[in-house]
Amino acid sequence: MTSGEELPEQRPGGLLGKVVIVTGAASGIGREVARVFSRAGAAVAILDINEPALAETAAEQGCRPYCCDVTDAASVTTVFEAVAADMGGLDILVSNAGSAQQGAIGDLPMEDLRRSFELNFFGHQNACQAAVRIFRRQGRGGSILFNISNQSVNPGKDFGPYGIPKAATLALMKQYALDHGREGIRANGINAGRIRTGLMTGQMIVERANARGMTPHEYMAGNLLGVEVTASDIADAFLHLAQMDKVNAAVLTVDGGVIATSLR
Repeated sequence: MTSGEELPEQRPGGLLGKVVIVTGAASGIGREVARVFSRAGAAVAILDINEPALAETAAEQGCRPYCCDVTDAASVTTVFEAVAADMGGLDILVSNAGSAQQGAIGDLPMEDLRRSFELNFFGHQNACQAAVRIFRRQGRGGSILFNISNQSVNPGKDFGPYGIPKAATLALMKQYALDHGREGIRANGINAGRIRTGLMTGQMIVERANARGMTPHEYMAGNLLGVEVTASDIADAFLHLAQMDKVNAAVLTVDGGVIATSLR
């Protein structure tokens, strides 16, 4: 390209015309997913319970904000139907909302484990059921993308309150693919590695590193590449899966390469 020559006009992204819902989108991985999918041409609805952060993300990324508690099935149904009415349907759900709880499983109060399951398992189920109802009504299939976790296959010490519902969510993803694939509904997931977000704070990183007998740096970059994985890396992987129309019941592990987390 010669000096002074204008850059060619950017072509629309691969998701142009697609309507996407991202849960837990006001921060961390969800926020990055909203950014990446919007940049790819999708019309993105972002859901979260943190209204100020939700409004900020919506303004930054050009997304539509909807306040929603994914543990409340009735609220989820109402919001998903509102998105479909406001935006002309639904094509992709990125079921991302979650939180990371710690504690030795034998000492954990039962209510704490149930609370984690409500968000980290049933929150996904609530969102997926609402999406499937819309997909069926539209009659053109759809895509469900789960944020699972490599904890689903490689549990960490004293991290059972988080890892156990994530293992159940891995099974949930497979069940959606099995039960609804013939309807053109694809279900796939990302097993994300250790991501520095508002949920995995600096303090939590130190605690998790100590639980595994590592330094914080060794913990965050403890993979075959020796690099730290970011929320943007996970968002790019979700975008990749969203555009693979003939992939179903697949798990893409994005953690820099850890043999213990590789599916086998």
